[in-house]
Amino acid sequence: MRFAVFVGCLVVAGALVQFGVLPKGLGDSNAIWVVLIALVLSAPLSFVLLRKQRDAMSEQIVGKVDRVKARLDSHRTQED
Repeated sequence: MRFAVFVGCLVVAGALVQFGVLPKGLGDSNAIWVVLIALVLSAPLSFVLLRKQRDAMSEQIVGKVDRVKARLDSHRTQED
């Protein structure tokens, strides 16, 4: 999903540069400039827009880690 946000920002940044809303960069650096603008735009957008997915994955990971810890503790208390 983060890649989709980046691609969307890349398209928007390319359109804004093409229409002259944003500067075109120096010389032949237009493609690099557009990619950098897209990276700068997509980072905070993905942080905000993908918050629910990030929280859900975090809960899944915490649950799995807790189960593994409980299993390890139960194996530790068993006698050899």
